[in-house]
This record gives sequence, structure tokens and C-alpha cells, in this order.
Amino acid sequence: MKTENARPNNTIYLVTGAAGFLGGTVCRQLVARGDRVRAFVLPGDKAEQYVPAEAEICEGDLTDPASLQRFFAVEDGVTVNVIHCASIVTVNPDYNQKVMDVNVGGTRNIIDCCLAAKRFGKLVYVSSTGAIPEQPKGSKIAEVDHFEPEKDPEHVRGCYSQSKALATQAVLDAVHDRGLNACVVHPSGIMGPEDYAVGETTGTMIKIINGEMPMGIDGTFNLCDVRDLAAGCIAAVEKGRKGECYILGNREVRFKDFARIVAEEANCKAPHLFLPCGVANFVAGLAEKNAKKTGEKPLLTTFSIYNLARNNDFDSSKAGRELGYHTRSYRETMHDEITWLKATGKIGAVQV
Repeated sequence: MKTENARPNNTIYLVTGAAGFLGGTVCRQLVARGDRVRAFVLPGDKAEQYVPAEAEICEGDLTDPASLQRFFAVEDGVTVNVIHCASIVTVNPDYNQKVMDVNVGGTRNIIDCCLAAKRFGKLVYVSSTGAIPEQPKGSKIAEVDHFEPEKDPEHVRGCYSQSKALATQAVLDAVHDRGLNACVVHPSGIMGPEDYAVGETTGTMIKIINGEMPMGIDGTFNLCDVRDLAAGCIAAVEKGRKGECYILGNREVRFKDFARIVAEEANCKAPHLFLPCGVANFVAGLAEKNAKKTGEKPLLTTFSIYNLARNNDFDSSKAGRELGYHTRSYRETMHDEITWLKATGKIGAVQV
């Protein structure tokens, strides 16, 4: 099915992680403007149903070079652009070999396929702000041009962030050493409508709306509307400079303010108590010790508290200047997401 504004078929966008929150939104935006899209999804992924019907589906695994060859196979004369969104996301900071195999090894496989393509346009690697070394509170965190997480574990914490740093460096090495035409985007947190998998932020919103979160943590985070992030990824294909990194972030927001806006938009009550991060970290430490004895998952972890206590103030001005990146307000995003949650039955139509 072609859209009315369909573009010439001599270019194809290959999108990995296309069944995910960001990847799916990237696919929908590309299809809406008439681009030809091929979506890479894991075999049997139930979320495949949310990939737009106009996109070609290619099942495969980043760690399987044969399936990637099928993904990259195009007719003669067709230029390939790649938006590599796929990765394993984990909030467990401990080393995980599968996370490294997929996030780092899979990215290296993507790089090899890009370099082998007959007509290759651009690779945009979707990294993370977590890959960038943390700076002291009070200073904005800007892009860096080199990533060595093994030398800086205190400022790039957790297996996921370290894997994204290593993969980012692999992309930059391929640019400098092998001539790959690629750039990197670093999204911060993600929120917004059409989060079919109900990620962490959407789950938190649902708990607030349903009155299941009487207490919060007095920390901060940085969240972007998925639609703005997707537009930033696509803009990076067209405008991103070779070998450059771009932060796609928003303004830092306190959990208190986030919860208040959710409550106002959903007409519900916000949590009435917010623990200071220091107190929450002590409680989380006790919870983790108890969890080791019982084998149960702790309700709070010291790593989750770290992510709320750390500096989450990222500088997206470079992406604004060079990509035209911009973000809508938290309130607009929450309004749209709550409307979608109601329409899909994930929350009640009327809140009290």
C-alpha cells in the first residue's frame, strides 16, 4: 500500500527494533511521508502487529549475520539508509553477556553489512544519553567524541549504558578507520502515546493514575516524547554530519512535578509523599539485602535510585542547531499519552 505522497523507490530505510516503542514510531513517521521501509523484528515477536502494514517485515536477529544479509538484500540501484534502534534494555546494572552480544556485537554486524552494501547512504546509530560520562550536578552534559566505559565505570554505570558506549565507539571507529557514513543520536528517556509494550515510564503513569503509587522518590529524570525522538532520528539521516554525535533530550524534570502534571491531566491524585534520594537509597540497600535472602525481586534498587539522584541535565542545543530537533512540553506529551491510554483501555475512561 502506497501513501499519496509516496517517494521514489530508489531509497529504502532499514529500521532495526521496528517492533519497539521508538523503532515503531520511526517506521510510522517514514511511512506517513511516503518512504519505503523495511522493518527488522525478532521471529515470533508479538509486537510485530504494531509495525505499520506498509512496511516490509524481515524477521531476524542482530547476532545472526545470515538474517542480516536478508535484511540488507535490495534490488540493484536502491540506496540503503539504516536507523539502528534495536537493543536489549535492562535496569539491572550487573554484567550480562547477552546484552553485550546484542548491543555491541549486533551493532558491529550492522556496521559490516552497511560497509558491504552496494549502494549505501547513511547509518544512524541510536545510542543513549547513558553512554555519555556523567558530569557533576549543576553542569549540562554535552556530547563527547570518544567512549571508554571500561576506564570510567563510575561515570558510565550499568551494563546497558556500558554496552551502548562500546557500540557507539564501534560506530565512530568504523567512521574514522573504514570510511563508514554514520552519525550517532543519544536519546534520553522515552515516553508518549503508542507504547504498546507499556515501558517503565508508561507503567509509572498508570500506577499514579490508578492510585497505586502513594509514595515517590524526590529525584529527577529526563524524558522525551517518542514522536520527537523519532523525528530526530530521521533528521539525523538527512542532516547529521558524518562522525558526529547528537543528544536528543528534554529539560530535566523532578518526579514531583512529573507526578503533579500526570494528576492534573488525568484528574487523579498525585503521590502524597516523596522520599529524599538519600533515604530512598538506604531503604533500597536494605531491600536488596533482603531480596538476596528470599530470592524475590526488590521493590527498590540502589541503581534505580542512582538514576534518579544523578545529573540528568542534558544539552540538546547541537541537535537543535544542526538537525532542527525540538521537543514538545511534558504536559502536551502526558495529555496525548493519557488520551491514548484511555482509548486503548489501559486505564479507565474516567478518573476520580
